[in-house]
Amino acid sequence: MKKIIITVFLFSSVFFFSQKNQNYIQVSYSSICCGTPSTQPLMDYVKRFEKKNKLKSFEILQQGGLGREGEFNLYIGIDKLSKKKRKTFLKGLQSAVALQNEQRKKDSDGHVNFDSAVTVHGSDLKDIKNLTIYKK
Repeated sequence: MKKIIITVFLFSSVFFFSQKNQNYIQVSYSSICCGTPSTQPLMDYVKRFEKKNKLKSFEILQQGGLGREGEFNLYIGIDKLSKKKRKTFLKGLQSAVALQNEQRKKDSDGHVNFDSAVTVHGSDLKDIKNLTIYKK
């Protein structure tokens, strides 16, 4: 009987402690001729924000296969942020994306697109087939 209770507890704790983000922001990477831009400037900002605010890692999902040149979307879970931190995070992310787009080579590098007003819900992501966990 004890083994059954322990087994049930272990399996249920996996679901209890798993990340349960329901709100995500979308960052799109598009291409012009020679592939998509690097995710490094965006990931550097995310890591700095996590470290500065002493947060656990963000849940980041990647939707690939959106075009012939490797276009993709990143979805960053923002549920664990308070309203103030969320506003700060979105403002900084917008700045990082704008800076990356300004520094790109106009004829060859693609764009990074981000709209801080758009929130994607977890239920919308359930219908996406080619969604994977992004490895930093």
